[in-house]
Amino acid sequence: MQDLTKGPIAKHIVTMALPIAIGMLIQTLYFIIDLYFVGHIGGAALAGVSTAGNLFFFVMALTQVFNVGCATLVAHAIGRKDKPLANKIYSHALFYALLMTLLSVVLGYGFSDNYFAATAADQATFQACIDYFYWFLPALALQFVLTVIAASMRGAGLVKPFMAIQMFALVINALLSPVLITGVGLFTAMGVSGAGLASSISAFIALLLTIKYLRSNTQTLQLDLRAISHHGPTLTQLLKVGIPAGSEFMLTFFYMAVIYWALADFGAAEQAGFGLGSRIMQSLFLPVMAIAFAAPAIAGQNYAAGKPKRVYVTYKVSTLCTVSLMAIISIPCILMPQIFFSPFTDDAEVIRAATTFLSFIGLNFVPAGLVFSASAMFQAFGNTWPSLLGTTVRVGSFCLLLAYYLSQQALSITTIWTISVVTVCIQAVLVFAMLQLTLKGRIFSKALKHKPTEDAAPQAAI
Repeated sequence: MQDLTKGPIAKHIVTMALPIAIGMLIQTLYFIIDLYFVGHIGGAALAGVSTAGNLFFFVMALTQVFNVGCATLVAHAIGRKDKPLANKIYSHALFYALLMTLLSVVLGYGFSDNYFAATAADQATFQACIDYFYWFLPALALQFVLTVIAASMRGAGLVKPFMAIQMFALVINALLSPVLITGVGLFTAMGVSGAGLASSISAFIALLLTIKYLRSNTQTLQLDLRAISHHGPTLTQLLKVGIPAGSEFMLTFFYMAVIYWALADFGAAEQAGFGLGSRIMQSLFLPVMAIAFAAPAIAGQNYAAGKPKRVYVTYKVSTLCTVSLMAIISIPCILMPQIFFSPFTDDAEVIRAATTFLSFIGLNFVPAGLVFSASAMFQAFGNTWPSLLGTTVRVGSFCLLLAYYLSQQALSITTIWTISVVTVCIQAVLVFAMLQLTLKGRIFSKALKHKPTEDAAPQAAI
C-alpha cells in the first residue's frame, strides 16, 4: 500500500498514471488480438467475434460499478488510516464479485444464443458467435473478480504489480491465439473457439498470479474470510458510488449506438470510418484517462485524511495535465488526421470518412479533458451523480438535436459531428460548474477552518 497523503502530488499522479495507462492498453489489446487473428479466417468469423464483443463491452460497463466503488471506498478508508475497514470493504466487494461471476456464467451459457440470434446477420455469423463466446465467457466472467482486486489495491495506492501481471497474461494470450486458432503441432485448429479459449486461459493465469502475489505480500490489503459475505451497508455504498459511473459507461455506449444508427443511411464506409476513427481516438485518450483514474485515489485519501489543500492541488495538477495533453493531441487530429488511418486500410472512402470524423471531433478534446478531471474529483468525494447528470445531458441533447435535423431532412455527416462537439461543450460547462460548487462546499470551507493543520510548506505538495 502507499500513503498518498504525503509527498509531491504531481509525482504521485505520474507514478500511478503510467502503469494504469499500460494496464488500460493491455485490456484494449485483449480483444484486438482476437480480432486480428480471427480476421484471417473469414468474414463470418470476424463478424461473429465482433458481435460477441458487444457483450464484452456490456460486462465492462458493469465492472465499472466495482471499479469506481471499490477504489473510492478503499481510498477513503486508507486516508483515515483505517486499514481494517479497507480490508472489510475489499472482502465484502469480493463476495459480490464472485456472485456476479457465477451469474455471468449462468446467463451467458443459458441465454446468449437468444441475443446472437437477434443480432447475427446470418447462420454462419450466428455459429461463429456461439463458437467464440462459449469459450470466451470464462475470461469475461473473471473480470469481476480481477476488477475488484485491482480497484481495491489501486485505492490503497498499489498499481504496478497488477499491471505487470496483466502484461504477462497479454503475452500468453498473444502466443496462444494463433496456435489455438490455426493449429500447430499437437494442437488442432479450433478456429474462433481457439481465440476465446486463449483469452480464458490467459485470464485464469492472471487470476492465479494475482492470488500468488497477494498471498506472498502482507503489506497489501488482506482478505478477511469472515467478511467474504453479504454486508448491506457496504453494498449500498458500492452501489451509491459505482452505479452512476457504470450508468455513465452505459450511456456512452448508447450514444455510440445512436451514431451507428444515424450513419446507416450514409453507407458502410461512413460506419467503418467512424469505427476506425473512434478506435484511434480512444487510443489517444489512454494517457488522459489514466490520469483520471489515478487522481481519485490520491484526492480520495487526502479528502478522507482532512487535507483539503492537497485535494485542491490534486485537482489543479490533474486538470492541467488532462487539458494540456488533450490540447496537444487535438492538433494533429484537427490539422492532419489522415496520418492515423493509412496503416489500417487502403479504402479511400473509409479514410475520407475517418478523417472527417477526427478533424471535427478533435475540437472536443479540450472540453473532454475538463470532463475527465471533474469526474475524477467527483469520484474522489464519493459522489459520482454529477458526472452521470453531465453525461445524461450530453447524450440527451445529442439525441434531441439529431432527431430535429432528421425531422427537417437536413442531416449531413458534418452536422452529426458538429452536434457532437456542441453537446460535449455543454457537458463540460455543466460539470465544471457543478464541481466548483462542490469544491466550495467541501474544500474551500474546510481549508479555512483547518488552515493550521495543513502542511507548513505548500510547495512540497506540488
